[in-house]
Amino acid sequence: MHIPYATQSIDDSDLEAVRQVLTGGWLTQGPAVPRFEEDFARLHGVKHAVAVSNATAGLHLACLALRVGPQSLVWTTPNSFVASANCARYCGAQVDFVDIDPTTRNMSVAALRDKLAAAERSGRLPQVVVPVHFAGLACDLAQMRQLADRYGFAILADASHAVGAQYQGAPVGAEHADISVFSFHPVKIITTAEGGLVATQRDDLAHQLRLLRSHGITRDPAHMQTPPEGAWCYEQQLLGYNYRLTDLQAALGSSQLQRLDRLHQRRIALAARYPRLLEGLPLQLPAVLPDRVSAWHLFVVELEAGVRVDRATVFRRLRDAGIGVNVHYTPIHLQPYYRALGFAPGMFPHAEAYSRRALSLPLYPDLQDAQQEQVADTLRRALQP
Repeated sequence: MHIPYATQSIDDSDLEAVRQVLTGGWLTQGPAVPRFEEDFARLHGVKHAVAVSNATAGLHLACLALRVGPQSLVWTTPNSFVASANCARYCGAQVDFVDIDPTTRNMSVAALRDKLAAAERSGRLPQVVVPVHFAGLACDLAQMRQLADRYGFAILADASHAVGAQYQGAPVGAEHADISVFSFHPVKIITTAEGGLVATQRDDLAHQLRLLRSHGITRDPAHMQTPPEGAWCYEQQLLGYNYRLTDLQAALGSSQLQRLDRLHQRRIALAARYPRLLEGLPLQLPAVLPDRVSAWHLFVVELEAGVRVDRATVFRRLRDAGIGVNVHYTPIHLQPYYRALGFAPGMFPHAEAYSRRALSLPLYPDLQDAQQEQVADTLRRALQP
């Protein structure tokens, strides 16, 4: 029996929500999209929620709204999917990285502080910093906000893993970040099949984001430069994109949001069982911190020094046994595209060391206890020489 590392959780209420849209009057942009945005904003404590076609599109639009361009410098973490850096490159910006904290696997605040001090001395500070809430564990955004205010950069939080996560007693939203971007890919906490959402507390950024996601066009007479002749009129006010979410997807998202707490609690319960099931194995487990609640998008273990089986062998043995483990991530700066920009091995040693040892174990709401025990037993055998 194959056990994937992650998969969507769909029930009859989700099917009914999509059926209602299919038999209604709207398939693309109708009432389900703003309803989904309102539902998400309420649950995450944000003023503005702008649904988009996927999280990569959301990151791109966020960079554009923050005026990232060819003269800009954007910093992110090497321990993420490439979209966290590519969004800045789409705008022609220069990208650099900040190494991770080996315990949280998130961007290190200490490394960020040191890099900012050096950048100030050299006269080349970042315009935007993109921290990533890796695996669903929030970054230390309060300290990052202090640094942002001190050095004048914007915080664009990549919250693709963090729907439902909490930081200092509040939902991860936009309380410390200028913009946060969420993902609804099928392996994430909730799904819209494909889809993303950009959250902000700022009215000006929300207005730009809504324009940019739909060709730069407005139909709102209050925002038009020329008084409209009739209801058919619209204005393209800037060069935007078609990054819109459909009503079909939004209906699925709203249905899933109604089960967010139940889905999250199941992830928390599974994550709490893993340490007992893996007890005694030479593994570094994910950090659990008192001031935050992880969304538990991923459960990543690291093979400790001294393990007599290499990671590739452990990975192969698990896959051969039907356990769909994965690795998150190959450091972005080691990808050929970024090596061609001048990055090289050794530049961000903590991210590189982590990546050589990491394994993502199966974790998703429909994972059964017996299946999780099978994962642990198989891993125990795979670690034997």
